[in-house]
Amino acid sequence: MERNFKLTIEYDGSAFHGWQRQSSDPTIQGTIEAALGKMTRSSISLIGSGRTDAGVHATGQIANFHCDTALTPQTFIKGLNSLLPDDIVIKACLEVGDSFHARYDAKSKTYVYRICNASLPSAIGRQYSWHVRKKLDTEMMKAAIDYFVGTHDFKSFEGAGSPRSTTIRKIMAATLEAKDGATLLFTVKADGFLRFMVRNIVGTLVDVGGGRISPDDVPAILAARDRNLASATAPPHGLFLMKVEY
Repeated sequence: MERNFKLTIEYDGSAFHGWQRQSSDPTIQGTIEAALGKMTRSSISLIGSGRTDAGVHATGQIANFHCDTALTPQTFIKGLNSLLPDDIVIKACLEVGDSFHARYDAKSKTYVYRICNASLPSAIGRQYSWHVRKKLDTEMMKAAIDYFVGTHDFKSFEGAGSPRSTTIRKIMAATLEAKDGATLLFTVKADGFLRFMVRNIVGTLVDVGGGRISPDDVPAILAARDRNLASATAPPHGLFLMKVEY
């Protein structure tokens, strides 16, 4: 009898070409599917809550797969973690109802972007934050963040090739927190995200913090629906998918 299993996955995306399987380059989805194939001796299709780009990390990615097996969730946790590389860890495995779909059932996702705002870079942890040398005005950044909260058309903050039927998204909450002196944490929760949307918002916030644009410019950038008006895309290695809620 076919059963449905839900995985909670943590990964360091540094060595991978994103979530989605590719024919030649290593990906998170492809690597886990290969391990599942070894355990079940069958071809498994893993459904993720959404794609993460090359170099992006996750502490709470959710995925599910259907399989005709007698293996228990605990066996999958132990077996997969013994087969997977050290930069992918299965944190939990649960058997769920047949109708559960990791992508279509998701109600919200939360991302965190880490910025190291210091004159000198950090040798330790440098692969998990964007180093910005110029001192940023966090109060101006927070003022800009307020304009992003709510339901908006985020076409100005969409990367090319975004798989979507609409560019309208609802940001439920967004905050900027200073931590440990030089670390800035931008946390954003929404009902969904366009490709590069968080990284494009972060790039714009950094330009606000650096005085290149005003917080009050954000509404006009949103209204224009023109990617050329928003700032450059922040690098992927500072971004983490933290939580998916159902």
